[in-house]
Amino acid sequence: MVIGCAPSSPRFGDGKKKEPPAARSSSPRFASREVEEERKENDKIPDKKEVEKIVSGERDFRKEKNEAIAPLDRSKMMREISKYMGVPYLHGGTTMQGIDCSAYTMAVYDKSVKRQLPRLAHDQYKVGKQVAFQDLKFGDLIFFNTTGEQASHVGIYLGDDLFAHASVSLGVTISSLQSSYYEKRYEGARRVID
Repeated sequence: MVIGCAPSSPRFGDGKKKEPPAARSSSPRFASREVEEERKENDKIPDKKEVEKIVSGERDFRKEKNEAIAPLDRSKMMREISKYMGVPYLHGGTTMQGIDCSAYTMAVYDKSVKRQLPRLAHDQYKVGKQVAFQDLKFGDLIFFNTTGEQASHVGIYLGDDLFAHASVSLGVTISSLQSSYYEKRYEGARRVID
């Protein structure tokens, strides 16, 4: 049984190829192929200044018409999302020393809105209610098939086609749903909080 989620690469970074030590020891059967595919299809990288605004809390998402989480909870969730930025990816990891995608979403939800999620991405895909792509709201869980298995990767939707997740190359980061890599592998979304 695979713990957590399969490696997935980032859509935001400083342009340098980084591979945390944890990634080298993660599941090699997924890591090399996934990193190669993602790097090859890295055609939509979020603007660095925009990401910095999101992480710092400068970006005000409250103006969006659709909200899954109340503004007070949104603020708590953004603090938790930001707290993990840059934490290295570790397949099966659950700490600030190394974390995978499902452990990241599990920790953010638990610490920000006191909602416990299952440990595995494919189990998180069964929680809450299904949400259509055009109806995505801040805080929705979004899922991808990055390994050939359903819901092998998960992230948290932020708005403006951006999502936070734990990627194999740079660890916790913010990526774009408009990237051809994620667009092709997008499977669906779940709303855990109404």
